Amino acid sequence: MFSDDYYVNMNLATELDLPQQRESVLHFFEQVRRRFPSMANFYSREKSEFILEEEKERGAHQWVSTEPRRLNSGALNPESLEAAFELHRTILELVPYELSITPLDCESLSVMFGFDYGYRGNHNEILTKAIGVAPAFERLVNQPYGKMLSNEPSIHFALDEDCRTQCRVSFESRTTAYQVRTGDFSEDQLSVYMTVRRFDSLGPNESFHEEFSRLAALGRDLIDEFLVGSVLRPLQEAISLH
Repeated sequence: MFSDDYYVNMNLATELDLPQQRESVLHFFEQVRRRFPSMANFYSREKSEFILEEEKERGAHQWVSTEPRRLNSGALNPESLEAAFELHRTILELVPYELSITPLDCESLSVMFGFDYGYRGNHNEILTKAIGVAPAFERLVNQPYGKMLSNEPSIHFALDEDCRTQCRVSFESRTTAYQVRTGDFSEDQLSVYMTVRRFDSLGPNESFHEEFSRLAALGRDLIDEFLVGSVLRPLQEAISLH
């Protein structure tokens, strides 16, 4: 891959609250564990947020969580994109039966691809070197004392005519003005995110897992055709030169 870590997360947001009864919650997570036996660490983070995950020591792990109106799953450094997709599809095949989530109850369904780079330096400056800035701002960047304090571009666009399927590419810098002023940088993660999301209820002939497969395929194509050549590889090369 073109980053130090990468991950593929799924999010299903619902219009109505998910079941909160003890029996429903435990039965759902038991079904997940049967399919993924290595996911054995179950706990509650908040009163109504529950997580089942693998141990994190291997540098790669999978997890599933429920919130009052959200179902989430994620794979950090999976063996392949397809392995991550299979986790998310399996979870989405379960939810109509185990959590009573119907296609009508869908507020949005999304797949997020994340790429993290460990970099001890000014994240905003390295982003500027790797992907540039809008032409109208180039003269500002070249000011004598123009140390870059923030450069987190974001683009959001539709992938269909009715704008129900959308894509967002964004960046997260973790460099502070204090670090730039003192030159004391820590090796924090610089992140690149690409999210493909479908809004509104699913149709009567649509299913969660099939719709996820469509979104994942769109995301994979965008990564191959755009993100690698225009963002990930240039960022990797810029960091390697420092």
